[in-house]
Amino acid sequence: MNPSRRCSALLSQLCVSSLGGPTTRRPFSPGAVSAPAGPRRSDTGVRGGRGGVNGTCPQLKPSGASTPGAAPVCPMGGSRSRLFGTMAQSLNSAPLAHPDTYLEENPDQEDLVEIDPDQLLRECEEALQRRPARPHRDLVYPSGTAPRCHKHNPSIRVMQWNILAQALGEGKDGFIRCPLDALNWQERKYLILEEILTYRPDILCLQEVDHYYDTFLPIMASLGYHGSFLAKPCSPCLDVEQNNGPDGCALFYRRSRFSLQSTAHLRLSAMMLPTNQVAIVQTLHCRVTGRRLCVAVTHLKARSGWERLRSAQGADLLQRLRSITCRSGGSQSEAVSGKDPLVVCGDFNAEPSEDVYRRFLSSPLGLDSAYKLLSSDGQTEPAYTTWKIRPSGESCSTLDYIWYTQDALGVECLLDIPTEEQIGPDRLPSYHYPSDHLSLLCDISFREEPHRLM
Repeated sequence: MNPSRRCSALLSQLCVSSLGGPTTRRPFSPGAVSAPAGPRRSDTGVRGGRGGVNGTCPQLKPSGASTPGAAPVCPMGGSRSRLFGTMAQSLNSAPLAHPDTYLEENPDQEDLVEIDPDQLLRECEEALQRRPARPHRDLVYPSGTAPRCHKHNPSIRVMQWNILAQALGEGKDGFIRCPLDALNWQERKYLILEEILTYRPDILCLQEVDHYYDTFLPIMASLGYHGSFLAKPCSPCLDVEQNNGPDGCALFYRRSRFSLQSTAHLRLSAMMLPTNQVAIVQTLHCRVTGRRLCVAVTHLKARSGWERLRSAQGADLLQRLRSITCRSGGSQSEAVSGKDPLVVCGDFNAEPSEDVYRRFLSSPLGLDSAYKLLSSDGQTEPAYTTWKIRPSGESCSTLDYIWYTQDALGVECLLDIPTEEQIGPDRLPSYHYPSDHLSLLCDISFREEPHRLM
């Protein structure tokens, strides 16, 4: 079977809903949203890993450039299947780290049918041709840095994204300026996949994933990724009629770049009590450099009024990360000098003014926030990473972060934030963007270790 047929066959399987019929494409209503003029295209400054399609270069710009009555909540109209079964059982309520309660459900590599990412991207674009293009975004080099290409230490592309759980988008969140048709899963999943395929991350961290087993696991596995998923113990998705199971965090890494050393599935605690928020922590071995990298993904408690709980959850996660990143034979007192480099991605549901943000910034782990480097002074977070309109009003906030060990890792470039004009007056989600949160993306690389410089 040639790559084109493989892509089509896999997408055909995913297009058949659990109702038993093929995908029904609904017409796009131009009057419902401000759509850009011209034909649809994958509008971005980069594609195909580290360069553009057919060898073209991504568009880059220097850091510091200026970047200019409630609707009824409807039941979800997607899947009636219950794919999880016992997977939906609550996690062990113990407040400390515990072994994985879910099996790693990755298909055997021998059984995988590899698919061509370029062909799959073209099929996504074809399926979305009635929708306006996603906002154009450039890769930006922080001030004082320049493009680099080190054969023996190539950059690692990391993507962070709260993709919006399908059940919550259609059944709970009440995006009053977003037509329900813009949220229908049979097209929205292509918009999510298009974003991922455009940037081709080596590491992908997702939140609010409620279509892991039927969509993301088979697709990403066929694209060469290993995946891990951890559901919230009491997911709000389960309260929605015709839900597809609980939502949770997912972590994918490219198998050709990394091998897995260890995995920890964590239920976060606050004041010694288990909470409904989780984290996945994986220690990876880089096949190119031979060095280790610890990656974590999490999603902290939402809503105002829960700032103290978020702070406690952050403190719990940081404590566990200190233990996990200490190399074998090390001790807590060696946490800074003897630890594995760390990347933490997540929807923290917290503005930079909150205590949990300050906890991460001042942690003994030596973490810094990558997206501060987009600012002219290198110290200011973006104005927003999410922008939505709900019955309670309009919300424009910075809640999503990529944290990294600044002494061991360097940030080479970042994906910029769309302007207000690009986002549009109806905000997010919309016909041209599938989530109420923007994806974050950066290229990082290992700093040279002192003994390697001698």
